[in-house]
Amino acid sequence: MTTLEPEQYPVAEEKFFYGHVVVAASFVIMVVIWAAYYSFGVFFKPMINEFGWTSAATSAAFSLSAIINGMVAITMGKLTDKFGPRFVMRICVTLLGIGFFLMSKVAAVWQLFLIYGLILGIGMGGSFVPLMSTVVRWFFKRRSMMTGMVAAGISIGALIGPPTAHRLIINYGWRISYAILSATVFIIVIIAAQFIKKDPAEVGQLTDGVVKIGEQPAVYTSPKALSFNEAIHTRQLWVVFFMFFCLGFCTFAIIVHIAPHAIELRIPAVVAANILATVGGLGMIGRVVMGRVADIIGSKHAFIIGFILMSVALFGLMPAKMVWIIFVLAGLFGFANGTCVASQSPVVALIFGLSSHGVILGFLSFGFTTGGAFGPWLAGYIFDATDSYQLAFLMCAGVSLAGLALTALLIPKRIET
Repeated sequence: MTTLEPEQYPVAEEKFFYGHVVVAASFVIMVVIWAAYYSFGVFFKPMINEFGWTSAATSAAFSLSAIINGMVAITMGKLTDKFGPRFVMRICVTLLGIGFFLMSKVAAVWQLFLIYGLILGIGMGGSFVPLMSTVVRWFFKRRSMMTGMVAAGISIGALIGPPTAHRLIINYGWRISYAILSATVFIIVIIAAQFIKKDPAEVGQLTDGVVKIGEQPAVYTSPKALSFNEAIHTRQLWVVFFMFFCLGFCTFAIIVHIAPHAIELRIPAVVAANILATVGGLGMIGRVVMGRVADIIGSKHAFIIGFILMSVALFGLMPAKMVWIIFVLAGLFGFANGTCVASQSPVVALIFGLSSHGVILGFLSFGFTTGGAFGPWLAGYIFDATDSYQLAFLMCAGVSLAGLALTALLIPKRIET
């Protein structure tokens, strides 16, 4: 049984809505998985020091993992549509638990690529799409805010994961630390996943916020939800795909290069790290705050605001030299990025409906990860060629403006009358 459309439900609001449990459980899973995944940079130097691997080879394993993640997300989305999120999370957390444990045994660079690049890459394929696709099935009026709250778990994981892993490595060494991460991820995620239900029908409830006591049912002139095969032949899907590509391109280019850019300006490394943390911290705020705003103004308009702010930040980074200005621009970029991320899943639901939401979101998220693979590499190539990040930031600003233009082309299919 699938979640029915809002216009079918002139019903009273429940006193306790199980959707909040789904959001809480999804948030916990996001925090734990991404905290472990983003800790890779902390293990980077200890592994290089022990094995003598090059930085390029070691970091390439992470890049491979990101690409595999994006590709597998399509399948994980399809499995979510068919079997529900609990089934998918069990598969993914099993692979993550095995992968992080095997990392404690790694002894050769090919093993690093096999374990981190392939096994953990497949496991991470269920770290975003199944959860975000599930949340949109539970909420309507507060859809963007709730997806933003769940997505904020990524930022929190990025903030707490690396320092926690660093402390573990100091006390126990990198091998035992990976084994501890393995057990922690498996236990917490497998427990939290049991609380996630595919849609309100599983517990005899209805989509939250559709109709309250005393209100007349809203009327919508929306077409039937599209299957993936139908959606892939529409112009709208490819517009959104390249919107997500632009977002991923700018996101990962800045995450990878803003700290090195600050160091090139002779800003101390510890301050540069705090600049990067500012991107994550304001991104978390943007996901929650602008998620709520998007519920009011619409996810398309939230994307437009996000790309405008992102473009301003990227153009501003080019001439910026003073530390406080870079902090402000980094925060603005993070807030803008969080604004767009909070609206990713809702905009897909708005345009294509819910019946194949998981696989469609998975395909579009592949656009995000593809952009995320190109952005850092191309920005690094430009820096190597020019010995400056000026042209790299100009390029990112141009990509952001392209994302803005693509967003303006969107024509939401679901119109409230």
